[in-house]
Amino acid sequence: MTALLKSREALLALVIVVMTAGIALRFPAFIAPANLANVFNDTAPLMILALGQMMVILTKCIDLSVTATLALTGMAAALLNGAGVPLPLILLAVIALGAALGAINGLLVWKVGIPSIVVTLGTMTIYRGVIFLMTDGKWVNAHEMTAGFKALPRAVFLGLPVMSWIAIALIAIFAVVMSRTAIGRAFYAVGGNPNAAVYIGINVGRTQFIAFALSGALAGLTGYLWVARYAVAYVDVASGFELNVVAACVIGGISIAGGIGSVTGVILGAIFLGIIANALPVVGISPFWQMAISGSAIILAVAFNAAQTRRPSRLILKRAEA
Repeated sequence: MTALLKSREALLALVIVVMTAGIALRFPAFIAPANLANVFNDTAPLMILALGQMMVILTKCIDLSVTATLALTGMAAALLNGAGVPLPLILLAVIALGAALGAINGLLVWKVGIPSIVVTLGTMTIYRGVIFLMTDGKWVNAHEMTAGFKALPRAVFLGLPVMSWIAIALIAIFAVVMSRTAIGRAFYAVGGNPNAAVYIGINVGRTQFIAFALSGALAGLTGYLWVARYAVAYVDVASGFELNVVAACVIGGISIAGGIGSVTGVILGAIFLGIIANALPVVGISPFWQMAISGSAIILAVAFNAAQTRRPSRLILKRAEA
């Protein structure tokens, strides 16, 4: 039991169960299978984005432009749909565009040596500015989107919407990538000990570049899913949502110092935030508190991580006196 409680994932899972049970005591309908499926589906975009952010943070970087990438690729998807481009080509285009936007971040970090927080703060503003230039600030609304474009994320298969199945598939894929492939091990090595990584032949900058490109590709896919599900595209889509993405990673045990964390932890962190977001209206708390709760959760999670990794210092003077 003690060993189980030392596991970050086990503790977080226990917190989620207790929190859900507490909500269910007041509102039993919250744990109805249909409602839990809706909560999971609502959290699916956060899970997908958090998987990409996880890779970036593992390499000692951070991507604050992830939701700006989502907004730009989502707008591109809506405009391509309005131009009559088939949906399969739109999906390929937004994933490729997202990867290219992420690659820009990666190149600036790798080749120019700019800190990732500075790079992504800059590109976050640039990407949203590009949306404004593309549209003159105009929205693309539901009536300007085709039925097929809007239908894919909402289509139900085996009791779950397609968007949920996409999230599940990506979780499975990245669980294998992070644990069974060379690039997954490289992410951990670069974040855990970059000097040692160089000695074993890992290119630190290239690995960080790959992490940013993959994060961008996932943001591109999420851009389509977001815009199609909510049937609207505009400059400020998902503005501020990057805090939730980082929070899901940190709460899930991804160390901001890099090199530590797991896919399971990230998904549990996203589910934790998803339950909070869906439960706030139920318990009568304003959804505007969600940002404050997310920020508090980040601080608590970082403090918990620091407490777990802190080692007691040696008391040399006292030993000498003895």
